Amino acid sequence: MKILLAGLSHRTAPLEVRERFAVVDPAPLLGKLVASDEIDEAFLVSTCNRVEIAVLTREPEAARARLRQVFRRELPEGGELPAGVELDAVLAERQDADAVRHVFRVAASLDSMVVGEPQILGQLKEAHRAAVACGACGPILSRLLQSAFATAKRVRRDTRIGERPVSVARVAVDLARQIFEDFDDKTALLVGAGEMIEAALEALRGEGLAAVHVANRTAAHAASLAARFGAAAHGLDALGELLARSDVVLTCIGTDAPILTPQQVAEAQRMRRGRPLFVIDIGVPRNVDPDVNRIDGVYLYDIDDLAGVAAANAEERRRETAAGEAIVAEEEQRFAAWLSTLQAVPTIRHLRARVEAIRNRELERGLARLGLDEAQRAGVDAITRSLVNKILHAPLTRLREEAEREEGLAYLEAARKLFALDDPEAGGGEGGGEGPEGGAGA
Repeated sequence: MKILLAGLSHRTAPLEVRERFAVVDPAPLLGKLVASDEIDEAFLVSTCNRVEIAVLTREPEAARARLRQVFRRELPEGGELPAGVELDAVLAERQDADAVRHVFRVAASLDSMVVGEPQILGQLKEAHRAAVACGACGPILSRLLQSAFATAKRVRRDTRIGERPVSVARVAVDLARQIFEDFDDKTALLVGAGEMIEAALEALRGEGLAAVHVANRTAAHAASLAARFGAAAHGLDALGELLARSDVVLTCIGTDAPILTPQQVAEAQRMRRGRPLFVIDIGVPRNVDPDVNRIDGVYLYDIDDLAGVAAANAEERRRETAAGEAIVAEEEQRFAAWLSTLQAVPTIRHLRARVEAIRNRELERGLARLGLDEAQRAGVDAITRSLVNKILHAPLTRLREEAEREEGLAYLEAARKLFALDDPEAGGGEGGGEGPEGGAGA
């Protein structure tokens, strides 16, 4: 079994490409993947910074080709790659240990645009729940994700990466703080009601901003969030009026098309009489039409524009990142050991079946000559079974133990050769047979 991972992220593709691959509901695609012959399990992660698919497969080359087809023809908006985009230039592919390490690093926020941001762990957990709900994520990938969650917990507990929690939303507010000397007389508009908006609202309140409005497609969700922070709640139908009254606009809402158009923002600027308007769009796909940035007095930043601020945060955390990477390496080895034990199970079962088949055949041959009654036959059967179990106990126990070590595969290979488990002509449980007197064992 092989673990493959393919996807694009802020490290390989710009926002205008990533937003074309965003997935709102992964269930239909995951269902199609695991229904194919080449893929046994799968999960999909889609966030503002990445769209990645991990699969478990017995046919790695066929599975790799299937994943490339997904990213070439099924995920892009419009059913094909954006003009001028070469798949090889934006798609990163990983296998086995490299894939496991990547999932662990993502969960621990070591691969995030903002190192240490806490949102990614919740997003991964949601990806796991969605994959399990549609029957795509089985025991192996579930164990991988549970190990990733444990790794993230260790990194946050044993390093200082999470000492001052940060997020893309926090970086956005820091950038706004650099634009405006203070927030005392400023008004903010937050569009959306998810975790990013909540983090931004908390950060804005911490900076002393008093006037905050929350607008959302579902007004009740906006009201619930606003109530916790003493903000005002609105539906999206109030955007035009709210834009005219706001100095800072931060958007993060699920949408197929921009909810803020150049016409809307231009009209708001006319009503604002040209006062500066600072707009931060951290939605993927983008919530604000990029042409808004051409309007006089409007300063639009998207999630990729936050990279410079994020880089400064990463520099502060570089030493702690090294400690986090060491934890990832430990947990990766632990998961690899667990996978190795799974490889030991078929060998152990095969060996037991081989020995049990030989025992049964020789027992029947011997009992036929002895003329024992049923009670005596049962006694002999119990004795031979006990002998087999006692003889196999030590080697099988050692085989399980060694399988957990890095060199364990060599022991498994040796056991299969010593007992001819892959030889169809050998005697025992997998077909074939010895001579009438037991062949080599005579």
